[in-house]
Amino acid sequence: MNTKARESVPAKHVRRELLPNQSVELLKTLHLVTRDGQLNADARRKLKQVNHLVGLIQPALDDVLERVPSPVVVDVGSGNAYLGFILYELFLKERESGELFSVESRPELTLKAQERATELHYGRMKFATSNIEGAAYPERINLITALHACDTATDDAMAVAIAHKADHIALVPCCQAEVAQQLKEARPKVDSAMQSLFSHPWHRREFGSHLTNVIRALVLEASGYQVTVTELAGWEHSLKNELIIGRRVHHENKIAKARLEALLASTGVRPKIVRTLGLA
Repeated sequence: MNTKARESVPAKHVRRELLPNQSVELLKTLHLVTRDGQLNADARRKLKQVNHLVGLIQPALDDVLERVPSPVVVDVGSGNAYLGFILYELFLKERESGELFSVESRPELTLKAQERATELHYGRMKFATSNIEGAAYPERINLITALHACDTATDDAMAVAIAHKADHIALVPCCQAEVAQQLKEARPKVDSAMQSLFSHPWHRREFGSHLTNVIRALVLEASGYQVTVTELAGWEHSLKNELIIGRRVHHENKIAKARLEALLASTGVRPKIVRTLGLA
């Protein structure tokens, strides 16, 4: 394993870890950099993940900023809102318009993030304490992000994006248990050769995780998105490192929908996003 990723960085070398135009002062406010300007090992890991995600979704942001006078970026399951603050600083702070809307279910984290935004004079950062399904969203969403949204929370983020016809979506799924349980229940009903892929609990968890994200990609394609699935960061940074990016290009894709229906029929699963959208 690469131990370098777990090393702290002294203040004089911190600039090497940052994106262009990214300020040390913001990272101090977020407690990702210490008061004396150092980057500890855990904060470095978090920052690398967030910054790498920013780099991968920058084409989507550039597209939105070029076309939309007052863009709306939504970050769901935002936690401490590290991603939201970094996106705001890099892409919205110097603009006269545009909004970043963060949704987080834990009120103490929402309150802390709101206080930080006030201190930084980030007046177009908005916060809602809510689960992803229950939040009151802006009518138009240009980009929606979900970083490590756990289990079916990623499905909830997808449902919001599709319902609001978001131009772009970026998802980093986290732990995924729902489909593994459904595979266990469906095992007697599916082809014996297919059963071999998930007859053991370990394989069921791993196959279930993979199947979940394959279904998610097909759902986005069926809903009119051009989808790219890639690695967010190396294994030394996170075991949950799959990134699903979608760009809305059609109203629907009947071929992708047919492939989705065939996959669901052969595996016997119906994850939350499929049930929510009534796709099968």
